[in-house]
Amino acid sequence: MTDTDWNAVNIINPQGQGGWLLVCEHASRRIPDALGGLGLSSAAGGSHAAWDIGALDVAHALSDALDAPLVAGDISRLVYDCNRPITAPDCVPARSEVYDIPGNAGLDDARRQQRYDQVHTPFHDAVTKVRTSWKPTQAAPVLVTIHSFTPVYNGATRAVELGFLYHTQPAAAQALLAVEQARGRYASSLNEPYAATDGVTYTLEKHGETQGIPAVMIEIRNDLIDTPEKAQAMAGHLAESLTRAFPAPNSEAAR
Repeated sequence: MTDTDWNAVNIINPQGQGGWLLVCEHASRRIPDALGGLGLSSAAGGSHAAWDIGALDVAHALSDALDAPLVAGDISRLVYDCNRPITAPDCVPARSEVYDIPGNAGLDDARRQQRYDQVHTPFHDAVTKVRTSWKPTQAAPVLVTIHSFTPVYNGATRAVELGFLYHTQPAAAQALLAVEQARGRYASSLNEPYAATDGVTYTLEKHGETQGIPAVMIEIRNDLIDTPEKAQAMAGHLAESLTRAFPAPNSEAAR
């Protein structure tokens, strides 16, 4: 095992001056060699259970379009879910969706803590570092986390295509939803297909709301971004929506 095998985070465009700090917690399905693939089948290891399909491609393209810093996870959420505190039962899941995770079964507290130290801590330290050194030109910057979700979950088809989530402060999510619904391109909803009650807003709280930064999670149905071309198109659409929802001072949209 090499030190780089446990690299938990990639930072893209850290000097970006756009008014958005992008975070993609579930960007990678990579599992360090020492964990033996967690005993997963190839189907499970490539599935949505292991990562947010298409989310990194969208986040990369948004970083380029908006000149925004991006902090992206580089280890599968099945090793440790960086959008969960260590107290969350599913921070190291023994089962995810339809898949058992043999390498996580019966994990004791010491090994859970080790995963936390190796994955969660460097990831969130990186977000903090970028956030505190960030000098956006926009007077009211926004934290935006990028996720994707499956079109069918537990046998139920999801009609929503874009979801905008918040922890306890809804203003940013509501602003983005209003723009999306006015544009009318995608079926969009507030707090769908998940909400804070599902335990998915940890990063929004930790790096947004508690720091006085408006924060929103964007959930994208993954059949809309499961190729690089689709992801690029979605990023272009979302960049326009973000720019309209959170216009820079003195811009036409702000007038």
